[in-house]
Amino acid sequence: MKGIVCDRIGSFQYHDDLPEPEMKTGEAIVRIKRIGICGTDMHAFKGNQPFFTYPRILGHELSGIIERISDNEAGLVPGDQVAIIPYMYCGTCIACRNGKTNCCKSMQVFGVHIDGGMRERVSIPVTHLKRTEGLSLDQSALLEPFAIGAHAVRRANLMPGETVLVIGAGPIGLGVMAFSKYAGAKVIAMDVNKERLEFCRSWANVDHIVNALNGPKEQLEVITNGDYPTVVFDATGNMNSMEGAFGYVAHGGSLVYVGLVKSEITFNDPEFHKREITLMGSRNTTLEDFDQVFDALKSGMIDIERFITHRASFDNMVGEFEGWLDPASKVIKVIVEL
Repeated sequence: MKGIVCDRIGSFQYHDDLPEPEMKTGEAIVRIKRIGICGTDMHAFKGNQPFFTYPRILGHELSGIIERISDNEAGLVPGDQVAIIPYMYCGTCIACRNGKTNCCKSMQVFGVHIDGGMRERVSIPVTHLKRTEGLSLDQSALLEPFAIGAHAVRRANLMPGETVLVIGAGPIGLGVMAFSKYAGAKVIAMDVNKERLEFCRSWANVDHIVNALNGPKEQLEVITNGDYPTVVFDATGNMNSMEGAFGYVAHGGSLVYVGLVKSEITFNDPEFHKREITLMGSRNTTLEDFDQVFDALKSGMIDIERFITHRASFDNMVGEFEGWLDPASKVIKVIVEL
């Protein structure tokens, strides 16, 4: 079986002799057809991904076709097109018992903690498959990254008319913008890249854009008439941005960390206390988020044609991957086709 292994930092190895997956009780064999490349994969390749060990088969934004499956309550059968929900939870810890499977104490993310989908076939619990009839294979693979944004928005409990700031115009930040608009919020996009900001305006239909290099606090003050955003999402994975985000939150507002950084974060406690800021982490997704994104994609609310900027065949991915790390490549989302 063909597969690609990240054997160490900065190195992919192409294999054609990987073992075939074993279908255990309650699982299905899925032939992978699309792999989305995300920031987690790039951070892992560069050695900047927390909770990560090598060697590892990456790939957690996945869609494919069921090849084998036993009788199941979901009614899934061979030939069904599916998306893979990559978050393997225990079901018994306090988080799982409270319905927060996305932050299970024993979380095993497919393609991060355990080997993922950069291979021809995988064995997946039936509970972690979502039939995607009515979507394309591309759309199905993008359910997961958009669900990250949808989960963050749901976590913030946005109200219609609320003013939010999304810092970071990468794929996850764009998803947060799209689902904040979907929730009826007024959205401000912030980034250091002028082209990305214009993309936020045209693709996510944000209400305002702010270049973080040009006095962002002053710009936000003008836009909000001195109130500042009631919810700030930071989707940068950048320590300086994440620490600076405290200064953009309205009194009584919330700061949601969607991005993840491999370091400590510090903040000024008197300022934090004075504003009574609510600080949240947003991790992974749940089935509820996948369902919401499925409905949004099926309705045509999200334009994936412009979101997908690069494509590669599975056989050519190793040679092209490092080029995608260069900002000059202007990657938003890469889809690998099998």
